[in-house]
Amino acid sequence: MGPQGPYADRAGTGPLPPPPVGGRAVCYRPGERSRLIYRPCTDPRSDGRKSFAWTDYRDLIAAAHRQLGGPIVLVWGNLNTHLAAGMRRYIAERDWLTVYRLPSYAPDLNPAEGIWSILRRTTMANRDFAGPQEVIAAVRRGLRRLQYRHDVLDGCLVGTGLVPAPL
Repeated sequence: MGPQGPYADRAGTGPLPPPPVGGRAVCYRPGERSRLIYRPCTDPRSDGRKSFAWTDYRDLIAAAHRQLGGPIVLVWGNLNTHLAAGMRRYIAERDWLTVYRLPSYAPDLNPAEGIWSILRRTTMANRDFAGPQEVIAAVRRGLRRLQYRHDVLDGCLVGTGLVPAPL
């Protein structure tokens, strides 16, 4: 299928597919380089859900805590899984976890939105995807590349007003 296909980007005539859903976070510890921690959710779930459940976010937060080895300050939107009762309990039971909720409709304050913007302009730009698996592979490839671009990650933080401490 050419650019008219269902997986053409904005350079073509078809709609750009939504990025694969999953969890991602731009993280930093004062005095250290920024990090991108992500976990794609690409496999169909037995319950039919196509996105992260609160338990998936819980597991991502626990993995980030292990990788960073210290307290986490989480800046989150108002996604329903972020507000789930189980997630609220999990957050309340963790003294190493502080959560700030973003106001509704404030993507300019969310560093993860900067990541998606970069992916749309680089990895996903001017591509004709044959199907969802190609989109998923491109997003994973782009996220892996961004993991090593600390300057770009810092830019996503600075763009929201969150300024990482200097090294």
